[in-house]
Amino acid sequence: MVQNTDRYTVITGASSGIGYETAKAFAERGSNLILIARRRDRLEKLRQEILMLYPMLDIVIKVMDLSVSKNIFQLYDSIKSYPLRTWINNVGFGSYSSVENQDLTKIRRMLHLNVETLTVFSSLFVRDFKDIEDTQLINVSSCGYTIVPNAVTYCAAKFYVSAFTEGLAWELKANDAKMQAKVLAPAATKTEFGKIANDVREYNYDKLFGTYHTSTQAATFLLKLYDSDKAVGIVDRETFSFHLYEPQFQYAGNSRHNQKM
Repeated sequence: MVQNTDRYTVITGASSGIGYETAKAFAERGSNLILIARRRDRLEKLRQEILMLYPMLDIVIKVMDLSVSKNIFQLYDSIKSYPLRTWINNVGFGSYSSVENQDLTKIRRMLHLNVETLTVFSSLFVRDFKDIEDTQLINVSSCGYTIVPNAVTYCAAKFYVSAFTEGLAWELKANDAKMQAKVLAPAATKTEFGKIANDVREYNYDKLFGTYHTSTQAATFLLKLYDSDKAVGIVDRETFSFHLYEPQFQYAGNSRHNQKM
């Protein structure tokens, strides 16, 4: 039987897909949850689903549009007093289009959500919780190590997520912080991603991808990363196998050409 840990896991983008299944996975482990998304009905449904199985848990829902900059700080201020243990930045969306034809209004919103929101939440969480035992920050990068045709801007945004999180992992280690920063990079996962990225009402993953993971499988990968001492969890786009790695990008930590402080 799971036990209430009195610590909280924060999950952004929790109303569907990977965030939804990750919430259930952490609940199974006895973690209290703070679930963030725009759609109240989806969050309420998830909350009731979890409490039916684990009534001892505290499930806090926060309805917020994180594409609005001021909402990021307002949301953080409303939950920073909780005993937070894990923060999972999962919110975001994609866009399929050539660079010359992409909808720049959509792209600006995507960059704000996938890059700015993630960076601000990460920075605030690290500032306040880096020296608390067993804390983890997990950022969901998706194809953050591969450039995919007709998704160049989306991939570039996810490269930022990967590079930022790996760099943060090095920084925390260099400062002997107790927090760990990790990045999860799944491949094609059957969620609402396909519909939103292509601006369509229906999206057939069997026809258009053929091979993909379910949200439940992606949540399982996230837990494997969480349980490991590695900083990176990547799904190979060709074999769809999951692997745990040390940081992948070159880090100039010991270079004699670094700025002298």
